Amino acid sequence: MENQKSNSSLKAIIVVLAILLAGSLVYMYKMSSDAKSTETLLVKDKESAMNDLAALKTKLDAAIAENTSVSDELIAEREKVVKLMAELEKSKGDIASLKKYQSQYNTLNAKFNALAKENGLLKDQNSLLTSKNDSISLALGEAKKFNDTLVIQNENLAKTVEKASKLTVMNLRTEAIKEKSSGKQVVTERARRADKLKVCFAIAQNEVAKSGNKLYYVQIIDSKNNVLGEKKTEAFGDMSLTYSFTTTVAYENKAVDVCEFLDGNGVDFEKGVYYVNIFDKGTLVSKTSFTLK
Repeated sequence: MENQKSNSSLKAIIVVLAILLAGSLVYMYKMSSDAKSTETLLVKDKESAMNDLAALKTKLDAAIAENTSVSDELIAEREKVVKLMAELEKSKGDIASLKKYQSQYNTLNAKFNALAKENGLLKDQNSLLTSKNDSISLALGEAKKFNDTLVIQNENLAKTVEKASKLTVMNLRTEAIKEKSSGKQVVTERARRADKLKVCFAIAQNEVAKSGNKLYYVQIIDSKNNVLGEKKTEAFGDMSLTYSFTTTVAYENKAVDVCEFLDGNGVDFEKGVYYVNIFDKGTLVSKTSFTLK
């Protein structure tokens, strides 16, 4: 009887111990599962925090690349982000550390947003100033074009006035003259009878030209290519002119006729073609030819 009671008590104890062991195993399993879940969650949180910091660094790099007036502040913030990323990488990733890094990230992100806003305002102001400068440059460009047009018009006008003020020498004619003892002059075509050459020309009326004395150089070349008369030489820049004589005309803006004589000085004129040229300084203004037989 006592043995039966003893066996019943032992069985009861074994059952209780089994129940306790099972409960302990379940509790340990649950604790282990919770620990693994917590570890997995902390790893994800750490990766998320690292990704946030990396994204913030990328935005800072892009903002710094714009090279604005807040670039120095942005560089300082980027250094803080890089330092925080290095610390997070070395950390064990416990809850307290993650909370600290999350708080620092929030602070850095807020500072970046403030700098980005300031940078945006500066960019808007710069854009406005650029637009104004472009408008001013355009206006100055238009003014320069207008001024250049006026300069060209003035130059053209000056050229027109200069051209219009040039005197026109016309009706150039030359005759061989035989002067009789009575003083009467007779036109001849015979070289041996000629005593002198008469050169006449006219200057046209020109109200634009400047009035006053006008000097002309007369060049007469005989059939043997000799310059007759004074044979003096005058230089005009790179050009030199050998002339027969000069004539000074008092010009008063009205048409005027001019006649001059070249004496043979007792020397017979050569037979052949003669060339007569009128020069205004170094510019040929009229020419003709005639023949003596």
